[in-house]
Formats: sequence, structure tokens, C-alpha cells
Amino acid sequence: MTPEGDASPASLRILRTRPQFLALNRGIRVPAGAFLLQARDRGDEDPAVGVGFTCSRKVGNAVARNRAKRRLREAARIVLPMAGRPGWDYALIGRKDATAGRAFDALLDDLRGALDRAHR
Repeated sequence: MTPEGDASPASLRILRTRPQFLALNRGIRVPAGAFLLQARDRGDEDPAVGVGFTCSRKVGNAVARNRAKRRLREAARIVLPMAGRPGWDYALIGRKDATAGRAFDALLDDLRGALDRAHR
């Protein structure tokens, strides 16, 4: 049994195209401590949870952006299969100095809290 409940985990699919991210831009925005979460209900019958990651050049050089994205990917891999809603897409947008410097347990808590606020 998992801490999030008895539901079976949803499968994740990675968002890769610009139209997918633009559609998310029109959805719900939830600021979290280390990142910004964007969420939207796709409204289709696909039960997969879509997830995308981005960090602008404001976050830092390529090394800093890649580190921030690796941390966001791992947090999403751990949290979204159980806490994300099937049929929804999410984008995690890194923040300067916050995403890479945040304790990983706090990053996981930020994601769980942001998902709760997005689905209210």
C-alpha cells in the first residue's frame, strides 16, 4: 500500500511538442516553492498522465538548467503516477536558484501540495 492511497498508478507520457506546452499555458497555474506547476484536463479518453519540463535561461547556464530538469523529472516520476489525475497534462517549470537548491524531500512536498491546489 502506498501513502497516496490504494489506486493503481497511472502511466506517464512525456510532453514534447510546442502545441502541448501552449495548451498547458492556457490551463491552471500553481506556484510552488521550487517551481511553477501548470495543469490542464485534456478532455480525451487517454488515461495517461502527461508531463513536461522546462527551465528558461534565467535559471542559469546549461549545467544548472539540466540539473534542475533532472530533479523535476525524478520528482514527477515519484509523485505523479499516484497523485496526478489520469487524462491531465502537467508542466513543471524550474525557477532560478530554487529548483536546484531545494532539498529533494521539500521538492516532493512542493509537487504534492501544488497538485492538491490545482485540483481544488
